[in-house]
Amino acid sequence: MIELPDFMSYANKFSQTDFVEKIARIAKRAGSKLVYAALILYYTLQSDKVSAANKAMIIGALGYMISPLDVIPDAIPIAGLSDDLAVLLFVLKKVWTDVDPDIQEQARARLSKWFDEDELDEIGDLFSGEK
Repeated sequence: MIELPDFMSYANKFSQTDFVEKIARIAKRAGSKLVYAALILYYTLQSDKVSAANKAMIIGALGYMISPLDVIPDAIPIAGLSDDLAVLLFVLKKVWTDVDPDIQEQARARLSKWFDEDELDEIGDLFSGEK
């Protein structure tokens, strides 16, 4: 298991515009699981049912994902996004009780615009295998 970086120090890197641009740019290379986790967190952040503490964690995780200056640079093939996925899944587990089924469906609907059915099957259980 990868040791998690101090992703909360990246909260100031998050912006809605940067998130949308980055996720669209890296979608295929990142894989459906990372993109799905990021989208769930992004849509959960917009919910009024989420505590300020959980929103802060989500902002930190999404800021970490957006930042080009993370522990393993995104330009490194395969490994470059593994730290991003680890951070996203860690935070997603922490806030999972705040994730409504409609948020999961909204994220899956957006995902279906970028991935085909075979790639969508890869998301399966987000927390199994955590690849």
